[in-house]
Amino acid sequence: MIVNVEGHDVALDEEGYLYDLEQWSPAVATTLAREDGLELTDEHWEVIEVLRRFYQQYQLSPAMRPLVKAVAAELGPEKGRSIHLMKLFPGSPAKVAARLAGLPKPENCL
Repeated sequence: MIVNVEGHDVALDEEGYLYDLEQWSPAVATTLAREDGLELTDEHWEVIEVLRRFYQQYQLSPAMRPLVKAVAAELGPEKGRSIHLMKLFPGSPAKVAARLAGLPKPENCL
């Protein structure tokens, strides 16, 4: 699968995750979000930044439980609730947020 972002082709796997993590940019995230019917707000970007820092530190995308803990630790307990994350990233917050953050699919997510 290929998506065109600002005149550049970005290759995605069959689930919509980047083949080359180096191709990620905020514009890529915005494009992928639009394809999912999401308009990224400041709250989305806060979580995406937490995810990207988590990945830099641990070299893996967090599943739901570690995601909740990481968001709560950085952004506070209200934003680190699974209900809040499900409103921002419907379906599977860990999978959707990781995809938009340009990270691999979390290992423990189906």
